[in-house]
This record gives sequence, C-alpha cells and structure tokens, in this order.
Amino acid sequence: MKPELESKFATYPVKAREQLYRIRDSVFCVAEEEGLGEVEETLKWGEPSFLVNGGSTIRMDWKPNDPGFIKVYFHCQTSLIETFKEIYRDEFEYEGKRAIVIPLGAPVSAALKHCLQMALQYHHLKHLPLLGA
Repeated sequence: MKPELESKFATYPVKAREQLYRIRDSVFCVAEEEGLGEVEETLKWGEPSFLVNGGSTIRMDWKPNDPGFIKVYFHCQTSLIETFKEIYRDEFEYEGKRAIVIPLGAPVSAALKHCLQMALQYHHLKHLPLLGA
C-alpha cells in the first residue's frame, strides 16, 4: 500500500479502519478472481480509490458526521447505483445515485462483492441490461 494511503487509513477510528480494510481486500479479491489486472489504488478527493483498466472508479470513506457507516462511492453518471438498487433493493441503504451505505461491522456480503465486480468491469458491461447481472 502506498504511504499516503497508509496515512489515510491511520486517521480512521479502529472499527471504521477494519471495515474499510475488509472492503479494500474484497476489491483486490474480485479483481484477482475475475482476472481484471492490476488495481490502481490512490487517494481521490482525499478518499481511498480503486480502479482497473475497463472499470469505473470505486471510492470509500468514513466520515465523523455519520460515524456508524462506511460509504462506498461509485461514479454518479454511470448506471451502477441504479442497477444495484434494481438487483439489491432490500440488501443495502443507498445515498442517492452515488453510494452504498454499509454499517460498521457488517460482513462483506456476496451482494457487495457483486457490486464491486460490476463497477470494476463497468465499461465492458455498460451496454448489457442490468450490467449483465
């Protein structure tokens, strides 16, 4: 992990950091399982961000004004959140057209991994109904 990311993760409270690491690990696992190549990991807008060739950027963060949750952000001009809401209407809470809201301590579900997979493959799936789900 890049030093600037390590520094960012160190700023989070323990429970938030643990949850963010679980989601980060899932991004890398999905990319490996799907043969998507190297994950570019960086900070965008001060938040941990992940991207693979052919995918759409995934960001995540914890904010002190909403301390019980992690938010996983997706590009709002894609059909990702709209598709997630269609497929996983009752699985997640959503923040508009840009984020899945994950309670601290919640396990990384198969549904979240599927959402991460669709985002990481977005440019290959965007022409398919429900992103090929």
